[in-house]
Amino acid sequence: MRYALLNPGRVAPYVRRGARDAWLRLKHPGHVDYYRAVMASDTARDPEAAVGSRSHERWLALGAMQYDYLVGHGLAPAHRLLDIGCGNLRAGWRFIDYLDSGNYYGIDISPDILISAKRTMTHYHLQDKLPHLTLTHDLKLDFLPDGHFDVVHAHSVFSHSPLDVIDECFAHVGRVLRPGGFFDFTFDRTEGAEHQVLREDFYYRTDTLLALARKRGLTARFMEDWETRRHGQSKIRVSADPLPE
Repeated sequence: MRYALLNPGRVAPYVRRGARDAWLRLKHPGHVDYYRAVMASDTARDPEAAVGSRSHERWLALGAMQYDYLVGHGLAPAHRLLDIGCGNLRAGWRFIDYLDSGNYYGIDISPDILISAKRTMTHYHLQDKLPHLTLTHDLKLDFLPDGHFDVVHAHSVFSHSPLDVIDECFAHVGRVLRPGGFFDFTFDRTEGAEHQVLREDFYYRTDTLLALARKRGLTARFMEDWETRRHGQSKIRVSADPLPE
């Protein structure tokens, strides 16, 4: 109520979105099916806004931010990259262009956003790079081979995921990483009580996610150098192997 009084302009949009989300939760009680319906609704209005970009300029900037960070951390053209929640290739088109042909593998739960991803790929004339774009229903990654990926990447995925979905990913991601490979993900960080908003946005303490990864036998480290970027989310890196400090 205090937040509403201080931000009256946000009340009506919140109520409208809350009513839509309540209807979608009623139709789709499982979180993945529910969020797929959210993405279908958001993508129909604006694919770039559906992946969290309020303008095309911001869409480009956020994609460049992800790309520059991973390349700065050693991503090479010969590496194979799994992009979980690839969306409409906000960062993916840059990775596809940079990596050797066939080395980009994007997965998403939303068929609507993947159709938009194909349009992005066509817009940037990347057909010859033969990227993989695959619909998935969960994060068990059971359709992918062992030890195949040098880097796994999930940007603004766990910020929309309950803890059981994150734990499912942690339980399986180590299998698809090659020796020495790593998995980077962003999350909405809170120093206070963990909470969610409309079952769309989830806020976690850093220690909660570090402990969850370690419970699954992964090494995990908070990436402080990501904090210098104007993004709003934080980043953790996990690996099946020891991580350098």
